[in-house]
Amino acid sequence: MPEQNSWTAPVAGDKIDATIRVPGSKSITNRAYVLAALSAEPTLVRDPLDSRDARLMLAALAELGATSEHTADGVLVHPLTPGEGEVSIALGNAGTVARFTPALAALGARTVHFDGDAAIRRRPVAPLLTALRALGTDLDDDGRGAPPFTIRGSGGLPGGEVELDSSASSQFLSALLLAAPAFSSGVTVRLVGTAPSEPHIAMTLDMLRRFGAAPERDRDRFHVPPASLSLADYTVEPDLSTAAPFVVAPLLAGGTVRIAGWPRETTQPGDWLRSLVRELGAEVTLDDSGLTVTGTGRLPGARFDLHEVGELTPVIAALLCFADAPSEISGVAHLRGHETDRLAALATELTALGGDVSETEDGLRITPAPLHAGVFHTYDDHRLVMAGAVLGLRVAGVEVENPATVGKTFPGFVEAWHALLDPA
Repeated sequence: MPEQNSWTAPVAGDKIDATIRVPGSKSITNRAYVLAALSAEPTLVRDPLDSRDARLMLAALAELGATSEHTADGVLVHPLTPGEGEVSIALGNAGTVARFTPALAALGARTVHFDGDAAIRRRPVAPLLTALRALGTDLDDDGRGAPPFTIRGSGGLPGGEVELDSSASSQFLSALLLAAPAFSSGVTVRLVGTAPSEPHIAMTLDMLRRFGAAPERDRDRFHVPPASLSLADYTVEPDLSTAAPFVVAPLLAGGTVRIAGWPRETTQPGDWLRSLVRELGAEVTLDDSGLTVTGTGRLPGARFDLHEVGELTPVIAALLCFADAPSEISGVAHLRGHETDRLAALATELTALGGDVSETEDGLRITPAPLHAGVFHTYDDHRLVMAGAVLGLRVAGVEVENPATVGKTFPGFVEAWHALLDPA
């Protein structure tokens, strides 16, 4: 999509009747790349997401010694190879890169410098760095607990048992678990506090098993023994969280949307959307071709605890602005440490367009109010671009700032959104 400062989100006219195919899951793609890099043989990752975050991950792995190549069928990732010297890893604003690659750097022999966009310096990473130090990593962050930081690899780490506070992000736990098979004694993690997004933890454990590891879990205790990973071929599922604006569109515009390729079984948190839209009155069908959602254009107020599916909050908050009764979202205090403080951003931007939205301790309170045209600032956050698109279905003149930032997860989002409303 060409760079532009704003995008006028299109208003829905007639009822929707469209079939949409969303790109591969970012969460699955970057986990697959990490596990492929730790494998003994090359892995072909099929249908991966091609976005800024995914490219940053491949570039980071290449600096660490795991090269890759694009093929007609996907991306072929080669195993990490030993190397020395100093390298730098560009994190951008990619949480998965900032959290998943430091453990890999600790396993190698290079001196690795990590830094990225200004936003990544504000995103929490201190608990992970503390855990890596406890496992023997030589790490220097000048006490910031955030990028920039440097890891001096020693050629491998023994592993062992470590406590981890993963309450700010489940990615801290996933980072240690993904790297654990390469530690000589594996890794045992005892969680302190509660990690959000249980589905993402389940995703990590499932993918470890698929690549040949044997993770064990006893409530808040996780153990991954050393293992030789290997998986010649892995196919990435469509990104169900990225599908969120398309799934909820019929609830505002009426009509039917079909999401091609929606899996019958998945660990993705976005699968909860099926339950959400059904609770809000939509008809929902899942079959071998994908997910079909039919809505009437009306929806009731609701109360949702989104602790396990926090990434859906921006789209759901935008949706609930059009409910016929007050709504509340809870359980998502951790969103204050995402690409931006999503709760503050949503309350500010939705209110600026006429909404009655206020922050609570762990979420948002939304009271129906007439919305009007205006600029919807997105704070370099891809999920806010999607929320702005949802608002535009009902409100003419919503100017979504910096739409190109949606390239983090869906580079073709704007084109797909126009196709949703005008399939011809």
